[in-house]
Amino acid sequence: MNACADQCPPAIQPSENIFLVGLMGAGKTSVGKMLAKRLNKAFCDSDQEIERTTGVRIPVIFEIEGEDGFRLRECKMLAELVRRKNIVLATGGGAILSAHNRKLLAAHGTVIYLHAAINDLWRRTRYDKSRPLLQTDDPLGKLQELLTQRDPLYREIANLIIDTGNQSLGSLAHKIEQQLAQLRSNINRTADESQRAN
Repeated sequence: MNACADQCPPAIQPSENIFLVGLMGAGKTSVGKMLAKRLNKAFCDSDQEIERTTGVRIPVIFEIEGEDGFRLRECKMLAELVRRKNIVLATGGGAILSAHNRKLLAAHGTVIYLHAAINDLWRRTRYDKSRPLLQTDDPLGKLQELLTQRDPLYREIANLIIDTGNQSLGSLAHKIEQQLAQLRSNINRTADESQRAN
């Protein structure tokens, strides 16, 4: 899954960007839109940006180019999106499969992993025909397989891990705001202590 490693430019300085990662159905797009509005940031969705630039839906890209072809497009799109300023970005569920993508996300902003229980993910995605990876004889089993594979990768780069549960979007966005404020406070305190030590 590192087909794009040599094609994406290297990372630059981090900004005030917020990147949402997590499995399909975790609520990245819905929560991201509300969080962006509350924090006065622009909202982007990497899958929607890929569809906008190619003019076709994600399932069509999977059908024509396969998953590897889609992942290459995803990597190139992420390399562009992370360089925007003051955004909330909802990433595709598999974006973190590439080590290069993980480095890009970690280097350019605050990464928030929206974690959801498998039953919640299944409830939110089971009727959605736009999820190519779930068009199998056992979509629940596939979802469990994806969660097992990807959960450690989400956690590897996450600055914050938020359990979505059955909270309303408003409650979830408020919880994320609070934890972001606490994270910034901790970072500033550590920086101050480091300066005094020097």
